[in-house]
Amino acid sequence: MLSRIVNYVLLFLVGAIVGAVGTVAHPTTVTWGVSIPLGLIGSLTAYTAMLVGLRLLGTSRIPALVAAIGAILAVLLFSQKSAGGSVLIQNDLLGQLWLAGPIVIAAIVMAWPDLSKSRRPQTA
Repeated sequence: MLSRIVNYVLLFLVGAIVGAVGTVAHPTTVTWGVSIPLGLIGSLTAYTAMLVGLRLLGTSRIPALVAAIGAILAVLLFSQKSAGGSVLIQNDLLGQLWLAGPIVIAAIVMAWPDLSKSRRPQTA
């Protein structure tokens, strides 16, 4: 029981770190004729890979859910105005996508059916 609690705390912290790093990196863009939001693409890709990997490795949705909650709470925490008045997530398209993207991705990953049971051979 203690190891499960420690695992959930660590998954929450890993999710929070992914959310915090994504919050700092999401406004990064590269301009090659057009502006490409590499920071947002990379942050959402890392977040999605983390959740999908947790879903594929385990038999339960709970580890992925705990990591998603950690990341979403970190994003929501960093979206608040600081005491000095600065914000990390601007009210622009990239900021709105970064606020909504992790929630939508978590909902899709959590709702995705468990297909591992259908692949197992049936024994008579």
